[in-house]
Amino acid sequence: MRIGERGIQLIQKFEGCRLEAYLPTPTDKWSIGFGHTGPEVVEGLVWNQDQADEALFNDLEWVEACIDENVTVPLIQPERDALGSFIFNLGCTNFRKSTLLVKINQLAMDEAAQEFLRWNKQGKDVLPGLTARRAAEKELFERSA
Repeated sequence: MRIGERGIQLIQKFEGCRLEAYLPTPTDKWSIGFGHTGPEVVEGLVWNQDQADEALFNDLEWVEACIDENVTVPLIQPERDALGSFIFNLGCTNFRKSTLLVKINQLAMDEAAQEFLRWNKQGKDVLPGLTARRAAEKELFERSA
């Protein structure tokens, strides 16, 4: 199972698309498109929409691999889609260390859904954008197939 259209739409909505390289914060890596990073992304890099779309779909491969390597129980499509957005934003390392993953692998899906809401901070600051994203991911995670 791959990340579906609802997961992709969630990523696109919350990441936004910028066709010129940018620094999300002064301490971040250069990014472009839908939050794509890599050694080729440097100040001044400009893409077209096709390049941004292609990078997003290529980046989803590592997200899907992270889910496949760490989740040991079956998922329904909405759960996989919500996790795809979460992992795309926070990275596989954070997901591996999360209580969210523990609860999923225990099949405690109601408790797992609540864990999304805990990931709404950058440092100690609660960010409205992350709060909205986590609420949307939780809502999608809780949907039945």
